[in-house]
Amino acid sequence: MAILLYHESRVDTRKRNIVGYTLFTLSTLFLIVLDLATSGKRGVGPYSGICVLVACFGVANAQVQGGMVGDLSLMCPEFMQSYFAGSAASGALTSALRLITKAAFDKAHDGLRKGAILFLAISTFFEFICIALYAIWFAKIPAVKYWRYKAASEGSKTVSADLAAVGIQREDGDSTDDRLSNRQLMFQNIDYAIDLYLIHVLTLTIMPGFLYENTGKHHLGSWYPLVLIALFNVWDFISQYIPLIIKLESRKGLMLATLARFLLVPAFYFTAKYGDQGWMILLVSFLGLTHGYLTVSVMIVAPKGYKGPEQNALGNLLMLFLFGGTFSGVALGWLWIIGNDKF
Repeated sequence: MAILLYHESRVDTRKRNIVGYTLFTLSTLFLIVLDLATSGKRGVGPYSGICVLVACFGVANAQVQGGMVGDLSLMCPEFMQSYFAGSAASGALTSALRLITKAAFDKAHDGLRKGAILFLAISTFFEFICIALYAIWFAKIPAVKYWRYKAASEGSKTVSADLAAVGIQREDGDSTDDRLSNRQLMFQNIDYAIDLYLIHVLTLTIMPGFLYENTGKHHLGSWYPLVLIALFNVWDFISQYIPLIIKLESRKGLMLATLARFLLVPAFYFTAKYGDQGWMILLVSFLGLTHGYLTVSVMIVAPKGYKGPEQNALGNLLMLFLFGGTFSGVALGWLWIIGNDKF
């Protein structure tokens, strides 16, 4: 993501996204192939293959997330709400598929493996559809053509291939020499970048690691963490639509709300230790609600007031901080299991 951000103004967004979607599809398919080729056996070889494919997911994610967010930023920032709501919907669908596969194969011989193969097969199909939708249909949407043409007239070079794909000849726009640099954009929007970083640090510190390691034993048994993850994803999805009704555009307000979420850390700790599953369900729902609402609020507000090329660069920049928060949160998630008997 950092490398792509550095070369952002010269990267062809269409090729970038198609490469990312294709890499997603092939990586998921090869996970199935790897499992079938090794008959599900354990060992250093299969594990190393899985690690390589998971790394490919990271590369694909950087290609697509940064490319799509940059593209939507230079169009209309409000489109960001639909994009992130779609991302949250995929999380909810993922949880639903996991619950279905667990219910179908929970008591079957080698049930976890069979459920994983079915899950990956469905995911491969969806990802193949993403390639077709983006490469064939997305560029032909009238609103997309309008905003890309406008961005090109402002000097954006990242949309040239998209315009050519729908038969629109790019006209040379204003020179991009006077556009703000990535460093200038970062300093002007450093609070938004920190917001996204902190939002995702907190969320990924708790979810999913903490929910699997520190929730104790409850009546739902092995279903309990799956239900908690599903609830988080559902509320994350619902909350992405709240900014359409209740907007939070104050920069100070966004920062205060982001910092206030860190009170959830002691809340989760003491609830896991002393509370019952009802309180945990409430906390997880609130975590998802605030995560989705604040993320969309920041992404809608930040790109406003800039030209197309600058909006694209800012979208990529914000995603870099979002990814940084995700990585840091996952790493800090290990802190929850220090002193845990499982550790």
